[in-house]
Amino acid sequence: MTTLQSVPALGTHPASGSLPSRAETRDRLSKATYDLLVIGGGILGISTAWHAAQSGLRVALVDAGDFAGATSSASSKLLHGGLRYLQTGAVKLVAENHFERRAVSRQVAPHLANPLTFYLPVYKGGPHGAAKLGAGVFAYSALSAFGDGVGHLLSPAKAAQDVPELRTDGLKAVAVYGDDQMNDARMALMTVRAAVDAGATVLNHAEVTGLRFTRGRVTGADLKDRTSGDEFGVTARLVLNATGPWVDHLRRMEDPNAAPSIRLSKGAHLVLKRTSPWKAALATPIDKYRITFALPWEDMLLLGTTDEEYEGDPGEVSVTEKDTAQILDEAAFSIRDQQLSRDLITYSFAGLRVLPGGPGDTSKAKRETVVTEGRGGMLSVAGGKWTTFRHIGRTVLRKLEQLPGRRLGEDAEGVVPVSALPKRLPLPGVAHPDAVAHRLLVDGPAPGPRMAADTARHLATHYGSLSFDIARMANENPDLARRVHPDAPEIWAQVAYARDHEWAETADDVLRRRTTLTIRGLATDEIRADVEAMLRK
Repeated sequence: MTTLQSVPALGTHPASGSLPSRAETRDRLSKATYDLLVIGGGILGISTAWHAAQSGLRVALVDAGDFAGATSSASSKLLHGGLRYLQTGAVKLVAENHFERRAVSRQVAPHLANPLTFYLPVYKGGPHGAAKLGAGVFAYSALSAFGDGVGHLLSPAKAAQDVPELRTDGLKAVAVYGDDQMNDARMALMTVRAAVDAGATVLNHAEVTGLRFTRGRVTGADLKDRTSGDEFGVTARLVLNATGPWVDHLRRMEDPNAAPSIRLSKGAHLVLKRTSPWKAALATPIDKYRITFALPWEDMLLLGTTDEEYEGDPGEVSVTEKDTAQILDEAAFSIRDQQLSRDLITYSFAGLRVLPGGPGDTSKAKRETVVTEGRGGMLSVAGGKWTTFRHIGRTVLRKLEQLPGRRLGEDAEGVVPVSALPKRLPLPGVAHPDAVAHRLLVDGPAPGPRMAADTARHLATHYGSLSFDIARMANENPDLARRVHPDAPEIWAQVAYARDHEWAETADDVLRRRTTLTIRGLATDEIRADVEAMLRK
């Protein structure tokens, strides 16, 4: 195990290219007047800031916690068309989702997304028949222009070869379709970086303590740096409330009498060690509306999700014993018992879906984006899907352009309308991960050992071509080339990189969102102390 004594140079910063200090960023935020202040660093706020900065607006983005620190890093890690939406006749929606999914996974972030084959098992007595699901997956693939192959039915024997833990008792057939998978936290961080590259100023761990008003209009916010206690303010022509589950909390800062606009649904997940390799994911129907997923992800198995209304403090959402039992029980419909041992669980997490307000079962509620304008002119936006994060960012920016008197439309000097923005602008690091991994292995440090194959692959699929910056740090300082934990692919150079280039301020920022150590169950007290010491350097 690596200790502080064995990594004496971990605190060394690179000579150039680091982020501005938090003090410098606070100073910049407090002295400038921004066209747009985005409050909320989930993917919805990040995407809007990215598109607004691309258009030439002066943009600030702040979050009370870490970027993607809540629901945006607690998703099912999927970019998908929404197979279940076909059941309600939402053909156009599925086609639009597929378009966005393909754009992200093929052009925008092929280094961060990967295709994933799904097996949808049809059991005797199940909620759907084989003919219906076969027709459904064919239609689903057709709406994707057959870009992932043709949806079809597969024999149980062939499916069991690809998913050894598949339960075959009563299995009549398996429907096959394709979608994409990602590491949501990494995708969000790369989008933050894209926003900064386009000119945005960003600061995490900066809590809004109040809104600023000018003649009754919201024109900024007062903030407190949670890491230092410093208080400062930001002035902006327009403020966007993109705080997700906290959206109504901020709306009440604008108007104490604001009526609730949303409701929340909790989605819990479990991460388990795999007992054997999986070549496909399982999507098992539980009832007419719900599906439980079993996804090979980050060399682990991701199970979920739940869907029940949540009325507590969004900051206190967690996985309960009831959630764990439900996920394991539902997974047992299609997975053998040996893969579902509680001893295999390494981590659990829960996020909150933001749904339109109203009655009814949350599992049947539409996953649509809610946009409201408050009495003080603050625009509030919540909801939507990870798959359509680019589309949501463009949609919100288009609404901002249409607001009268805000200098955000086509008449604003130097501002490009959203309709003229590039359609598929890639995120930083875009590259084919296989090519990146090959170069990392071929161009390893000399003299000395080559980079391990699993580390090279991990870097390539989490950073793309930016992996070479991390490899360079490891080459220049052998201590940074060491693994953080012997059972994980991450190296200490990634921790240094997270601190210097990815706004990491706390151990959780590094261990939970910039690396996979927490989800693997490897974030030991010793490693946490080493990471915290490194962040303080």
